[in-house]
Amino acid sequence: MNDHEIIELYFSRDEEAIKQTDLKYGRLCRQISYNILNNQEDAEECVHDAYIGVWNAIPPTRPNHLLSFICKITRNQSLKRLESMTRQKRSQGILVSLDELAEILPDESVADGANDEEIGKLISDFLRSEKEDVRNVFIRKYFFFDSIGEIAKRYDFTESKVKNMLYRTRMKLKDFLIRQGIAL
Repeated sequence: MNDHEIIELYFSRDEEAIKQTDLKYGRLCRQISYNILNNQEDAEECVHDAYIGVWNAIPPTRPNHLLSFICKITRNQSLKRLESMTRQKRSQGILVSLDELAEILPDESVADGANDEEIGKLISDFLRSEKEDVRNVFIRKYFFFDSIGEIAKRYDFTESKVKNMLYRTRMKLKDFLIRQGIAL
């Protein structure tokens, strides 16, 4: 079933929409959530919560890209769960990834007039200007929260190369944001 047909099922409030969503994107959603939470049971619960979120968002929202829409909701649900779990220190890899990005992104108290949406658009523009392998590595690390080892294996790179690519990309992104007038 294609994405348009699944979206139409959501608009008609047919519960088959969730089943079709799970058949088509469930494995990816579970992987995203597991990469963040490092726990199968928590990941499964977050995916189910994400499906409820999709159900509640469609309608009125009609996503242009169902996959991106579902991944974003799954990721956000997982990050919310992680936030409540951080007191227990269960996902240090994710915290390190978020800390790496925090070093180059503006603090809300410093970013004059720049909101999250504008900064997100600038980051997207920056990544579109990068080579495909650099862009893919960055997204795998900071959106999907894959480990360095998983990324290296996926793209047949050494772990050292992945670490260097990420560092250089973060520094280039920082320079780009400064040039765009974003105070860091």
